[in-house]
Amino acid sequence: MAEIIDARGLSCPQPVLDALAAMNRLGSGSLEVLVDTEASKENVSRAAASKGWAVQVQDSAPGEYRLILSK
Repeated sequence: MAEIIDARGLSCPQPVLDALAAMNRLGSGSLEVLVDTEASKENVSRAAASKGWAVQVQDSAPGEYRLILSK
Protein backbone atom coordinates (compact mmCIF):
# COMPACT_ATOMS: atom_id res chain seq x y z
CA MET A 1 0.00 0.00 0.00
CA ALA A 2 1.26 3.44 -0.91
CA GLU A 3 2.10 6.00 1.73
CA ILE A 4 -0.25 9.00 1.54
CA ILE A 5 0.76 12.57 2.28
CA ASP A 6 -2.16 14.97 2.72
CA ALA A 7 -0.71 18.36 1.83
CA ARG A 8 -4.06 20.03 1.18
CA GLY A 9 -4.22 23.43 2.80
CA LEU A 10 -0.42 23.76 3.01
CA SER A 11 1.39 26.61 1.27
CA CYS A 12 4.40 25.98 -0.94
CA PRO A 13 7.08 24.94 -0.38
CA GLN A 14 5.71 22.67 2.38
CA PRO A 15 4.04 20.10 0.06
CA VAL A 16 7.31 19.80 -1.88
CA LEU A 17 9.38 19.42 1.29
CA ASP A 18 7.01 16.77 2.67
CA ALA A 19 7.06 14.83 -0.61
CA LEU A 20 10.86 15.02 -0.90
CA ALA A 21 11.27 13.78 2.67
CA ALA A 22 9.00 10.80 1.94
CA MET A 23 10.81 10.02 -1.34
CA ASN A 24 14.16 10.09 0.45
CA ARG A 25 12.83 7.90 3.25
CA LEU A 26 11.25 5.35 0.90
CA GLY A 27 13.99 5.28 -1.73
CA SER A 28 11.60 3.51 -4.12
CA GLY A 29 8.06 2.26 -4.21
CA SER A 30 4.89 4.27 -4.41
CA LEU A 31 3.67 7.42 -2.76
CA GLU A 32 0.49 9.50 -3.05
CA VAL A 33 0.48 13.23 -2.42
CA LEU A 34 -2.81 15.13 -2.10
CA VAL A 35 -2.65 18.84 -2.94
CA ASP A 36 -5.22 21.53 -3.55
CA THR A 37 -3.46 24.15 -5.66
CA GLU A 38 -2.16 24.17 -9.21
CA ALA A 39 1.19 25.54 -7.96
CA SER A 40 1.63 22.67 -5.49
CA LYS A 41 0.69 20.15 -8.18
CA GLU A 42 3.30 21.54 -10.56
CA ASN A 43 6.02 21.97 -7.93
CA VAL A 44 5.64 18.49 -6.40
CA SER A 45 5.51 16.93 -9.88
CA ARG A 46 8.66 18.76 -10.96
CA ALA A 47 10.53 17.86 -7.76
CA ALA A 48 9.56 14.18 -8.05
CA ALA A 49 10.59 13.99 -11.70
CA SER A 50 13.95 15.58 -10.89
CA LYS A 51 14.55 12.73 -8.39
CA GLY A 52 13.68 10.07 -10.99
CA TRP A 53 10.14 9.34 -9.81
CA ALA A 54 7.33 8.82 -12.33
CA VAL A 55 4.33 11.08 -11.76
CA GLN A 56 0.67 10.47 -12.53
CA VAL A 57 -1.80 13.27 -11.81
CA GLN A 58 -5.45 12.56 -11.08
CA ASP A 59 -8.12 15.16 -10.38
CA SER A 60 -9.76 13.76 -7.25
CA ALA A 61 -12.28 16.56 -6.66
CA PRO A 62 -12.76 20.09 -7.99
CA GLY A 63 -9.57 21.96 -7.09
CA GLU A 64 -7.89 18.88 -5.59
CA TYR A 65 -5.22 16.68 -7.13
CA ARG A 66 -3.89 13.23 -6.29
CA LEU A 67 -0.28 12.82 -7.38
CA ILE A 68 0.82 9.21 -7.64
CA LEU A 69 4.59 8.97 -7.49
CA SER A 70 6.44 5.75 -8.23
CA LYS A 71 10.00 4.57 -8.65
